[in-house]
Amino acid sequence: MKQEILQIIMGFIGSLGFAVLFNIRSKRLCFAALGGLLSWGLFVLFSLFLKSEPLNYFLVAFIISIYAEIMARILKTPTTTFITTSLIPLIPGSSLYYTMAYAFKSDANNFFIKAVYTLELASCLALGIIVAVTLVQIITKFKTKKSNNC
Repeated sequence: MKQEILQIIMGFIGSLGFAVLFNIRSKRLCFAALGGLLSWGLFVLFSLFLKSEPLNYFLVAFIISIYAEIMARILKTPTTTFITTSLIPLIPGSSLYYTMAYAFKSDANNFFIKAVYTLELASCLALGIIVAVTLVQIITKFKTKKSNNC
């Protein structure tokens, strides 16, 4: 339990560091870092119930993208401000590292296995973002169309 709490705090700090690097200021900085805490917290929570890591990546990316859309509207900031910083803890770094390590060792079999898995994780992140952003756009267009008809 202690380890998970420490990981979640590190998700906040890592996202905070990237938010500073991306020159995010004022209260946006706090909410961008909070997104990192939320993303890793959800990842840890879902890992308790889901055995599929790619599905976990998809669900967290979907939820965090909804969070980013909401924060972008509240703080009148581009959505990418929150998506990029909030999903930093989910970048499949260890998988990418092992993919490259196998490549440098000329271990083609393990390289291809790890490379496919790394691409699967990255694809699930991207797909979660795409589905959430598309859903928000459809809802926004529907609301706009409905309010124009009344």
